[in-house]
Amino acid sequence: MNQNDVFFKFVAFTASLHRVTHELTREARPDSITPVQYSILEHLAVSQPVTPSQLSDCLHISMPNTSRELRKLAENQLIEKVEDHVDRRKHYIRLSKEGQHVMDEAFAGIKARFFNLIEHASPEDVEEMKCALDVLQKHLFQ
Repeated sequence: MNQNDVFFKFVAFTASLHRVTHELTREARPDSITPVQYSILEHLAVSQPVTPSQLSDCLHISMPNTSRELRKLAENQLIEKVEDHVDRRKHYIRLSKEGQHVMDEAFAGIKARFFNLIEHASPEDVEEMKCALDVLQKHLFQ
């Protein structure tokens, strides 16, 4: 298989990944937050702490919209701002205890739906999935 074939398999994989991610997370978001706010909380749950500009860049949200959503999340006590100890002008965002609780509940639902998707996979297939994810993480998602 040449690199071109790998590229087109990757494109198909990412399209499928978006579809499956949507299906898994569709009912995970609490009604009290918007889809954009959920995306921010989800990103924080796996990559905290981050700066507002990192969030803006990663989630493709303008800085003014990022700032507005962060303000709303802070008002709802779902996130906390932390000052950089070296550069006090710089601050990081992380989940608050309440935000972590919200994401723990969301991930519990996602986990249950994920296990339903793979319930008929053999232990060998599950191990292959794990290895494939490790390879992707090592070479693409570092």
